[in-house]
Amino acid sequence: MKDVFKALADPTRRQILTLLKDGDLTAGEISSHFDMSKPSISQHLNILKQAELVYDNKKGQFIYYTLNTTVFQELVSWTLEFLDKGDSKV
Repeated sequence: MKDVFKALADPTRRQILTLLKDGDLTAGEISSHFDMSKPSISQHLNILKQAELVYDNKKGQFIYYTLNTTVFQELVSWTLEFLDKGDSKV
């Protein structure tokens, strides 16, 4: 979970996740939405992959990045459990 929170702490990475919400994208398609170098976007994508928030699939000569909704489901589940425990102590 630590890697997930670290990845989500950065606004650029959150924006990348928002872009992927609408479907798979290549690194080039993702980088076209930002005013930064492609290596910088690649670093952000690597952090998101390490946190398992995205995964990549090679199709021909392109690598497509896909949102991993399983991690988000686990995060929401943990958050709801955390909130439920907080409410029971009031």
